[in-house]
Amino acid sequence: MRKERPKNLDLATVKFPITATASILHRISGIIVFIALALFLILLNCSLTSEQDFLKVASYFDHLLINLVIWGSLTALAYHAVFGIRHMIQDLGFWEEMESAALSAKFAFLLTAVLSILAGILLW
Repeated sequence: MRKERPKNLDLATVKFPITATASILHRISGIIVFIALALFLILLNCSLTSEQDFLKVASYFDHLLINLVIWGSLTALAYHAVFGIRHMIQDLGFWEEMESAALSAKFAFLLTAVLSILAGILLW
């Protein structure tokens, strides 16, 4: 017996719960942190080769676009760390019910926003 159910493949119209959104963004932030780490390690390696290269790399940080990339990377790192800790707490058996999981996700979003604002203030 086959059931013909309506299928909605338009993800823009699907309303995800906050916990699903948090989980998807946690994965995306992990990718961003991984790529940013590679870029920052390349810059570190370049800055350690000679004094001229160090001054060249140091001059990159005077540009607004580079500062935005650094701020975005720090925000992604803060998000990934905060939600990683939240996931570890859930692995211990806390905040597993939908109501408490949604509340912990909202708190983690708020904490990430505060950390992002602090990173922006310290960067500029």
